[in-house]
Order: sequence, then structure tokens, then C-alpha cells
Amino acid sequence: MTARDDNAPVTLSRRFGEHTVTAVISPRAAAVRSLRVDDVDLVEPTTMTTEPPGMSGAILAPWPNRVEDAAWWLDGREHRLTVTEPALGHATHGLLTTTDFVVRARRQDAVTLGAAISRPDGYPFVLDVSVSYRLCDSGIVTRIAVHNQGATRAPVALGAHPYLRIGDVPTARLRMSLDADHVWPLDERHLPVGRVPCSVTDVLVSESPRHATYESSAPGRTLAHTLTAPDGRCVVLTADGAHRFTQLWITDALAGDDGPREAIAIEPMTAPPNALRSGVGLHWLDAGARWTTTWNIRLSRTGPDADAGCGRQPEASRVR
Repeated sequence: MTARDDNAPVTLSRRFGEHTVTAVISPRAAAVRSLRVDDVDLVEPTTMTTEPPGMSGAILAPWPNRVEDAAWWLDGREHRLTVTEPALGHATHGLLTTTDFVVRARRQDAVTLGAAISRPDGYPFVLDVSVSYRLCDSGIVTRIAVHNQGATRAPVALGAHPYLRIGDVPTARLRMSLDADHVWPLDERHLPVGRVPCSVTDVLVSESPRHATYESSAPGRTLAHTLTAPDGRCVVLTADGAHRFTQLWITDALAGDDGPREAIAIEPMTAPPNALRSGVGLHWLDAGARWTTTWNIRLSRTGPDADAGCGRQPEASRVR
């Protein structure tokens, strides 16, 4: 990956008994660009470029997904964001996807990175965003902390954009289960249109929708989304109860380290697309308050209901 010497990617590695877990974390968007358990890739490796292709592994803050027409209103006042999706006119994936986070702490198996948001166009708030990654014996644990350093409460939503994988198994051959009970179909501008009950259990990826938003209507419950290979291995993404929404995105040609290939992003989100306009799922963070959320990715060789292998399940989100 091309990067300045003072902002190089961070490689984490640790041996857990018979297994070795490694990860590459890029300061750009604090993104997970590689995650392996022994020789099994759990995310699409994208370590050869500075910019994360297709937002690969990027942290999305202070909103995930899209803001329609890059405009939203607060107390009767319009706020105009920078358009980052010119073809559709939207502002996408928050304010930090082109930001180089600063490494604040590091050890062999863990790293904490941080970045500031300070009243950019269309978002008149001051936030500190801290992202911590820690290896576990079957994957990685992620903790995101947002501190409102301004004088007024701020609307915040968080997300991440990992493309999940199980070694060399073609994406189309994986079976998917999403922990959700409703789907928000998307229109031609990738914005939600309606909300209907659904069940996504043991669905072949090749037969699933390519792009949709899913929701779990049970508040505060840890969610577990799985991809399962024909040989029974699973990659499991667990997310704390703040992440009631999940974005599914399947692309035909993600530009990964081993060439373009079909890839599936299962994105944990605390709010759906267009949250700054709709208000759905927004977390209003008081001045001086902190909000912490967690999500994990792990490999299970015996199925999604096996022991998590990463210690405790993700903690419920909290404010302090």
C-alpha cells in the first residue's frame, strides 16, 4: 500500500494456540484492509492501494450510506454537505472516508486510531472519533467511540463497510443469513422506499438482492450475520444493539489484491440511509458526552452457533 512513512498501514499479528490471526489496518478511513485466520481470508484483501476500493473496510461517521441531495435540515435551517456521489447528487458515507486517522496507541495485536470532525460544510459540530481494533483467537474486535467536543448536541450515526469472504470460496457459492426482520427496498437513487417484513435465512448469495437495507426491530439485541461456505465454515459479523440496520451490497468487480472479483459487503449501521433527513436511528449526542459501539468479525469452523471465540459478545452501546 502506498503511504507516507509517518502514516503507514499497521499490521497486527498474534498467535492463539494453533492459530495465527493477522490484520492490516489503514489509517485512511481507519479501514480493515486485510484479516486472516491462518491462511483463510475473512475480508477481501485490499492492501495494495491507499484509497479503499469500494469503501473496503472503511469506518463511516458521522453518518453511514447516503444523504439525499447532500442536504438536510435542523431547526428550520438547511445544511448543505459536499456532494461525494456526483452521479446521483448525494453525500455518501460520512466525513472521514478520505481522512488519514492518527495512530494513538499500538501494540502487536491491537491499535487505536483517531480523527477529528470540526464544523465542515453542512455539519456544524465538533466530534472526536476513536477506532480501536484488537485481534482475538478467531478474528477481530472493533470499538468505535465518538466524543462530542462542541457546545451543542450533535446528530450522529455510525457504520462500517467490510467485504466479507471465506478464503477462496467464490462469493456466489456462499449462503447468507442476516439477523433482520424487515427490509427497506432501495430505488434507482439507492434511497429507501418503504419497509416490509422479511426473513433472510440460509439464502444463496447468487440468489439474493444485490443492494438493500435490512433492519432488526428488536431493540438492544446483539445481532449476528453469517456467510457459510459449502464445507461448513462460517464468517460471522456480530454487532451490538445500536446497529439495528445492515446494508447489503454485492458488487461484480471489487478491485482487490488478487484482481477484480465479486464481493459482498455486509455493513453494520446504527441508522438507515438518509438518516440526517429522516431522523430514523439518529443518536443525539449531548455536548461533552461519549458514545461507544462495537462490532466483531470472526471465523467459525463449526457453524454460526459455536462459541464466539473472541471473548465476550459485543457490549451494548453506551453513553457516558
